[in-house]
Amino acid sequence: MDAKTIAENVAHIRETMAQAARSAGRAPEDIQLCAATKMNDADAVRAAIAAGVDCCGENRVQELQQKLPQGAYAGKPLHFIGRLQTNKVKYLVGTVDLIESVDRMELLEAIDKLAQKRGVVQRILLEVNIAGQESKAGFTAEEAARLAAKMGDYPGVKLCGLMAIPPVSEHPGDNRIFFRQMRQLFVDIKGKTYDNVAMECLSMGMSDDYPDAIAEGSTMIRVGTAIFGARHYI
Repeated sequence: MDAKTIAENVAHIRETMAQAARSAGRAPEDIQLCAATKMNDADAVRAAIAAGVDCCGENRVQELQQKLPQGAYAGKPLHFIGRLQTNKVKYLVGTVDLIESVDRMELLEAIDKLAQKRGVVQRILLEVNIAGQESKAGFTAEEAARLAAKMGDYPGVKLCGLMAIPPVSEHPGDNRIFFRQMRQLFVDIKGKTYDNVAMECLSMGMSDDYPDAIAEGSTMIRVGTAIFGARHYI
């Protein structure tokens, strides 16, 4: 997809975001647009940045390693938003601005340990399996709430919010109940005073459901297909 089309897509998404925000009584500038850049080359990522996305989210460590030396993400924060193996934490800690997909204790502990060793504080989100799907990773809402209270035990990380990927909707609006539950969990944790916790980001909503996510309180949407077009898997 050429840069002009990417720019047009980003402009359309921004307009839709603004409409969804205003309809919910929210300020459009309070919601960030994260470009999900999986399977898009450095030129496409640069085009999205030029079009005005707020940050880039990479799903695969190998792709991130390929694009980073090419300056693909220059000028915008870089997030990791995919499933992360503990043996690849070393490639991200201190390199990415935010790891959104911390979905289990083993991963949290590996990030914390390496961050302390490197003398950095790695910003993270906890991924919540809000619908309790067996096919998906993530903490339950109860586990996330309990863990937030114990973040002082992990000085190498800072909990900056929550992330979720609800089930695919069969009908428009089906996901709103899950987005609403995530918002309530986010607000509950934000209302507490915990060490190493600053609840700034509620990352939820993708290409097919981001208006509903915004209506229910998302502060960051992760959009790939609607920006770059359908991915062609090999």
